[in-house]
Amino acid sequence: MKVEIDKKSGFCFGVVYAIEKAEQELKKGNPVYCLGDIVHNEAEVERLRQLGLQTIDHEQLAQMRDCKVLIRAHGEPPSTYQTALANNIQLMDASCPVVLKLQNDVRKGFEEAKKIQGQVVIYGKHGHAEVTGLVGQTDGEAIVISSVEDLDKIDFTKPINLFSQTTKSLRGYAKMTEEIERRMQEAQGTDAKIQIITNDTICRQVSHREPGLQKFAAQHDVIVFVSGKKSSNGKSLHQVCESVNPRSYLVADVDEVLSEWFADGNVNTVGVCGATSTPMWLMEKVRDHIEQLAQEYSPAMA
Repeated sequence: MKVEIDKKSGFCFGVVYAIEKAEQELKKGNPVYCLGDIVHNEAEVERLRQLGLQTIDHEQLAQMRDCKVLIRAHGEPPSTYQTALANNIQLMDASCPVVLKLQNDVRKGFEEAKKIQGQVVIYGKHGHAEVTGLVGQTDGEAIVISSVEDLDKIDFTKPINLFSQTTKSLRGYAKMTEEIERRMQEAQGTDAKIQIITNDTICRQVSHREPGLQKFAAQHDVIVFVSGKKSSNGKSLHQVCESVNPRSYLVADVDEVLSEWFADGNVNTVGVCGATSTPMWLMEKVRDHIEQLAQEYSPAMA
C-alpha cells in the first residue's frame, strides 16, 4: 500500500512567520507569551509549549506589565494594542499581511458606510480570532454572518459593505453574496438600484488549495485529513476532500487513525493532507503510522 503526503498541504506563510518569530525568541532563553493559541493545531501548540511558549488570554494580558507578547497571524483589534501601550508590553506582531490589509480595508469601509447610514457585514466564523480583530475595526458594529440563518441580523433596506474572513471558501462567499443581493432586491423592490459593495478578501493561498485537494483526493482510495479540532479552515478543506472522495477521514493525531479504514483489500493508495494550520511533521507522523499499520496488523494491506 502506498501512502503519499500532499506536498501543497501544511502551514500557510502567515503561520510559518508567526512560528519562526516565536522560535527565534525562545532560542534566546527569554520568556515568550502568545495571545491565544499560536495556531489552531493542538499538537503544534503542545510542541511549542514544551519549548517554553506560554499561551495567555486577553484577561491575562490586561494584568501583565513590562514583558513581550506575540501577536499571532490572525491579528488583533485596536483594543489589544491600547492595552499593550498602557501596560508597557512590547508586542511582537506576527499578524499576517493579508489580514492586516483586510483590517485596514474594513476600517475604511466602515467609515464610508457611516456616511450613508450603511452596514459593514463580515462573512466569517463567530468568535474566530481573525473575525474579532475585524469587528474591532468597526467599534464593534460590524454584523457577522456565518450561515443563511444569520442574515436576519441585516437591514436589507440599507447599503451594505460586505467583507469575508480570509480563510472562508470562495464558493461559500459567492453563495452568501447572491442571497444578500436577492433579499435586498426583495426588500427594496425589483426596480431599485441596490447599494452593496462586495470585497474579495479571501486569501488565495488558502482558496487555491481547494482545486488541488480535489485532484489529490480523487487520486487515492482513502484520504486521511490531518487538522486541529479548532481549525475552521481544516473542517472546510476536509469537506472539499469528502465531496470528491467519501472515504476521507478527519483526524487530529495518530491515535484517531483506524486500521479498519485500510483493511478491506481494495485500498492501494492512501493520501495524507492537512489544513493551513497543520504542521508537516504531524502529517509525516500520520503517514508513518499508517505504513506501520499496514505492516503489523493486516498483511493484506501491505
